[in-house]
Amino acid sequence: MDNPIPISTLFIGLNGFVAFALSYLVVMERASTRVWHGTSKEDVATQPNYLDKPNAWAAFVEIYTQKLVPAKTMDDGLLQRKVRAYGNFTEHVPLALLFIIALELMDSQSWLLWLLGSALTFGRIAHAWGLIKTYGPSPGRMIGFFLTLFVYIICWCLCLLWHQWSFIAVASSPRLHDATDKFVLVTMWLPRWVL
Repeated sequence: MDNPIPISTLFIGLNGFVAFALSYLVVMERASTRVWHGTSKEDVATQPNYLDKPNAWAAFVEIYTQKLVPAKTMDDGLLQRKVRAYGNFTEHVPLALLFIIALELMDSQSWLLWLLGSALTFGRIAHAWGLIKTYGPSPGRMIGFFLTLFVYIICWCLCLLWHQWSFIAVASSPRLHDATDKFVLVTMWLPRWVL
């Protein structure tokens, strides 16, 4: 079976693994802090305590998390940072991967796809690491931000340029004989380009 997007497929898999790892970190932190919703004990202060009258599932989970994961006694903000790292990853990666898939389907150079996919993956890992390890600005977050911004800018520029080149190819087609046809084509295209 021939894969039309082999490079994108690799980066989808790699970023899928990173998403899984970040999700695992959140789950383990939730188990450690016993904060099952929200990101701090204050977020769930108005919720009923699930251990007052636990159902069978809640009792099972509590017994095994106590055995497997040491409980934290104080809130160090790590759960909030891990949740935010996972959320930030899921906010930025899908669109960037969609850009890379589109470029691969447009037969872009493989070196460019490798550059963009590597920058995205490394950047998002650096951003997550910086966000989890440090409250506030950090080198990891800065590197991740700028690499992701680089991928976004290159990708959207290339997608728009490809759109314009395909428009020029259509506009210069011999099928458009008179100026009226070309004017209609330009006015149909212009609002999409401006917006």
